[in-house]
Amino acid sequence: MTSPARVRLADVTPHIALGPLDGRYRAAVAPLVDHLSEAALNRERVHVEVEWLIHLTANGVVPGAPALTDEDVAYLREVVATFGPDEVAELAAIEKITVHDVKAVEYFLKSRLAAAPEGSALREVGELVHFACTSEDINNLSYALMVRGAVQDVWAPAATALVDQVAELARSLKDQPMLALTHGQPATPTTLGKELAVLAHRLRRQLTRIGGDEYLGKLNGATGTYGAHVVAVPGADWPAVSKAFVEHLGLTWNPLTTQIESHDWQAELYADVARFNRVLHNLATDVWTYISRGVFIQIPVAGATGSSTMPHKVNPIRFENAEANLELSSALLDTLASTLVTSRLQRDLTDSTTQRNIGPAFGHSLLAIDNVARGLRALSVDEALLARELDENWEVLGEPVQSAMRAASVAGVTGMENPYERLKELTRGRRLTAADMREFIGSLGLPDDVAARLAELTPASYTGLADSLVAYLDA
Repeated sequence: MTSPARVRLADVTPHIALGPLDGRYRAAVAPLVDHLSEAALNRERVHVEVEWLIHLTANGVVPGAPALTDEDVAYLREVVATFGPDEVAELAAIEKITVHDVKAVEYFLKSRLAAAPEGSALREVGELVHFACTSEDINNLSYALMVRGAVQDVWAPAATALVDQVAELARSLKDQPMLALTHGQPATPTTLGKELAVLAHRLRRQLTRIGGDEYLGKLNGATGTYGAHVVAVPGADWPAVSKAFVEHLGLTWNPLTTQIESHDWQAELYADVARFNRVLHNLATDVWTYISRGVFIQIPVAGATGSSTMPHKVNPIRFENAEANLELSSALLDTLASTLVTSRLQRDLTDSTTQRNIGPAFGHSLLAIDNVARGLRALSVDEALLARELDENWEVLGEPVQSAMRAASVAGVTGMENPYERLKELTRGRRLTAADMREFIGSLGLPDDVAARLAELTPASYTGLADSLVAYLDA
């Protein structure tokens, strides 16, 4: 039997997305399109070319170039502000002829100058578009602006909101005692809020590092020597012109490069973002484990299905989705950081392809942030379970009892020999009741005040300073 021919999905219009970020998950990552898409790259290229033209004319760098009026400058910047789907299509058509993306931008902008109002000086400055520039003078500045915008306008606000959400949850649960596990076994009790505060503090530290990262740029020609600049206009202080221009764009000037800006700042930034991802991954796995233990109860979503066959299930899908996306993001960021710092001699094109994946790297991280935030909003705490776990593990008080015995021994109290070993014999591999522990404490011969303090101690009250430590989130 012959099967009917399948519809070619590749031919369907509008085009079907190949990857999930532009398909299934687009709503969560769409804001990054304004910064890290191919269209955004071309818009920033136009922006950089426009600002370079304005910079050259405003500062009289090239002798004989006419001064631009305020109207001329507004006209140029309007080209950038109105850059949209029609301009994207126009540039694509030009690039089919040039087979060079930056050259297509140059021709695109020159066409706009030619269409300037009659009598405008813009009609006379066409040859100042891309003046003395190599493609990488435009590209490196464009990518720096794109990445800065993506981080500062999209990724960092989302990440900061999530960390604030975790911090607020930590504050609300700072007094909620819980049995801590080390190596998966019952250990010294803590509070749920303190454990979440640790993660919030770690995440915040990474955000501080990211907030301090620099975005570098250069404009110095085909091999970083200002060769064409000096020959064309020998009287200009080209390093000073370059520095002023790069800083005008809000970037840090890199004075020494080959044809390309060295990308070290990108490697530094991506390493910091990847580290944020990995701490967030730790949060996702811990919360998943708390859900598995029953510490957190997931609030069911009306109409949602947890399993195709087991109707009782409410799966921790938000945290599992986040784990996977954080792993993908970190892998891409690691690759970007490790490869972008190397370029053969003056130039090779590996970075051109690599940098086109900055968007997916941040997209997977942004998607994970969205999932964790939504997952945290759907949790409640099973306080009864936490109380029950604590009451079933009185042996965890072996730590404070033997510590009190050590202190008493140092203070000269007799009969306090081998405190660790005695508590180990009493507690290891055994479940004790409150009565067992209090009977043992009463038999030790401790000073009355110490014995009374230990007799009042319970697993639920043995949380040390955990509740007050959460305050360091506000320090």
